[in-house]
Amino acid sequence: MSHVGVGPRAVMRSVAFLTAGVLAVPALAGCSSEDPSGKPLAAQDVAAAARARVADGGTLRWAVDSVPDTLNAFQSDADATTARVAQAVLPSLYRMDERGRPVRNPDYLESAKVVETEPKQVVVYKLNQQAVWSDGREIGAADFAAQWRALSGKDTAYWTARNAGYDRIEKIERGANDLEVKVTFDRPYADWKSLFTPLYPKEVTGTPDAFNDGARRGIEVTAGPFTVKKVDTKADEVVLTGNPRWWGEPAKLDKIVLRAVPRDERVSELVAGELDLAEIDPDTAEQVARAAAPRDAGTGTPLMGPDGTPAPGASALPGPQGGSAARALRSWAIANGSDEEAAEEEILAREKRRKAEAKAERRRKALSGFEVRKSLEPAYTQLALNGAEGPLADERVRRAVARALDREKLAEAVLKPLGLPAEPVGSHLALSGQPAYADGSGALGEQDAKEARALLADAGWVPGGPVKKSEDGEKAAGAEKSEDDEDGKKSDGGDEGTYIVGEDGKDGEDGRDTDGKNKDDGEGGREEGEDTGGTDQESGEKHSSGKNTAQGGVPGAYAPKGTAAPAGAAAAPVAKDGKALTLRFVLPSGPGSQALRTVADRISDMLEKIGIGTEITKVPDESYFKDHVASGEYDLALYSWPASAFPATDARPIYAKPVPAADGSLNVAQNYTRVGTDQVDQLFDQAMGTLDEGKARDLLRKADSRIWAAAGSVPLYQRPQLVAARENLANAGAFGFETPVYEDMGFLKKGARGAEASASPAR
Repeated sequence: MSHVGVGPRAVMRSVAFLTAGVLAVPALAGCSSEDPSGKPLAAQDVAAAARARVADGGTLRWAVDSVPDTLNAFQSDADATTARVAQAVLPSLYRMDERGRPVRNPDYLESAKVVETEPKQVVVYKLNQQAVWSDGREIGAADFAAQWRALSGKDTAYWTARNAGYDRIEKIERGANDLEVKVTFDRPYADWKSLFTPLYPKEVTGTPDAFNDGARRGIEVTAGPFTVKKVDTKADEVVLTGNPRWWGEPAKLDKIVLRAVPRDERVSELVAGELDLAEIDPDTAEQVARAAAPRDAGTGTPLMGPDGTPAPGASALPGPQGGSAARALRSWAIANGSDEEAAEEEILAREKRRKAEAKAERRRKALSGFEVRKSLEPAYTQLALNGAEGPLADERVRRAVARALDREKLAEAVLKPLGLPAEPVGSHLALSGQPAYADGSGALGEQDAKEARALLADAGWVPGGPVKKSEDGEKAAGAEKSEDDEDGKKSDGGDEGTYIVGEDGKDGEDGRDTDGKNKDDGEGGREEGEDTGGTDQESGEKHSSGKNTAQGGVPGAYAPKGTAAPAGAAAAPVAKDGKALTLRFVLPSGPGSQALRTVADRISDMLEKIGIGTEITKVPDESYFKDHVASGEYDLALYSWPASAFPATDARPIYAKPVPAADGSLNVAQNYTRVGTDQVDQLFDQAMGTLDEGKARDLLRKADSRIWAAAGSVPLYQRPQLVAARENLANAGAFGFETPVYEDMGFLKKGARGAEASASPAR
């Protein structure tokens, strides 16, 4: 899926996330209490403004993760920036509204409806009579037919990422006139609205050569409010300019520049005034918010910040700090017999602090022109459990892991500090507010440590069982490591190392004093999920909590046999056939992965309480997904999936039962947990093949319940969406579910918001 909107569907489910409309659509009628789909947990935050208040002209500099390798959204190497460009320059027959539901886009489509169901499904599209390509040719049946032939899967010369939906089309014909397109399906297809978004011109899809290579670095013929001026790989940017043949509301901006800026460099680019819009991490968001902290109206001195500490730029030194003060200090020190060298050092130290404060003040002033716009992405983070081999191949063990998790506390750990709704996600297939959403977690059961231990015992994992060491020193059951990943270190040397939760650390290296007490926790226990001082906020590394999970117990912490463990205490490790149950937890190590590492630490604590150990291995971001998740080299992993307006089509490859390939390997499609059932596949197929929307929703909810019961993955929370935006930038920011409306983005007219509108530099 794409980061926002319905988007190019080749991107929509082609990759998982590691670390993701502008004007509000009129609100839909509120859901009744009986509607399990509920409503979106957070609205979009884009500083919506009427077009009349937005100035004509200007350039929007927008940070993206990459300059795409291709502008063809239906190729395997398309990415989120590919989707962003396609939304701005190509037809989208349907867009996503504020509730994540597809709605007709009137700029391209006057109507679209199923006109026949027997003997075959027939859909007739009536196009906007003004809709033309940038070369002046009308959009029509020839473009629909060329895209169908390219994506149907029948001609292998086309390098396509997928053909879902297009493979069900039998033929495409001109309708009653040039503005009608008649599509006949050979099998019923519920998600027909997902097709032809984006729609490419026949010049791109008409031949394999044009499809494979013609749209990689540019699209000559477009049909959106913007067109592609250039893809500049040297400057790491894609430049979009207004389309003079656009028939809809004219674009307010002259230009949109999509600049590839690494996440950890965006705050510097904001300070330098090189960006107007950028998705940011929580630390950067805090800096932007603090820069906007209230200041004394008379002196300009920073008042207290939002967290009660002095706002940035507030002096930590009393009294004057200029050069004359420094000279006076030196004279006084010499006159009173003080050490001249010490006085000089104090002067230098004060001067260093003064320069640092001046730099901080300049930084604050630069950031004060921005604001943080926040919502929730149309994507959720999950815990994946690899069911291909090892202990997690047993459904009882997977269910035990899932039942040990307090998903509410995990959601709170990520979202509550950001002021966002911290509710766990209850579905694998949709998010709150979408038609298919219903909380299906009841099929698994609520968090229950006692029941989790019972499931482990039923699977043969006995608390406090003996652990045998083999000749090679192996002592824990878990997924096998690859030869180049032994001891958690890749052969390329890029790994940041491994540590095991629940095992003895070396004296003084695991967060405990040498007497076995935890340095940060004191002597008392702590509640599950409670913050401790043992997490490095910069690296995300979790220091040991001081709990010894060796069979002998914690030195110096003995109690009479039968004494109940204190609340939150770790359980005795479980073992089977002489091996303790320790699961390999693989995480990315990059700068944007701190939230995942925080969640992983808390999950490890929760599993420790039912006797399961975790071996956390941090690997480079570039190898995390390809070399570990996709290849199955993990027991536990955290990554995100985008939500879809068409879950029957888009979610099926994620949860389909893996099947043996001709070469003897296992074809997992996008089911990286390797857990699937025939029943789930059948429910997806039935949902995809029914044109009754209510029935399709029921089938999808049943499928979700079966996915919960299989415990291959556990949805945790909807991803936060934090965006730094220039204060006078309208109709852009944290889009939430809605597809952006690119022609409405722009900078407010002077006076539109008083002093704020004129405070930002002219574009």
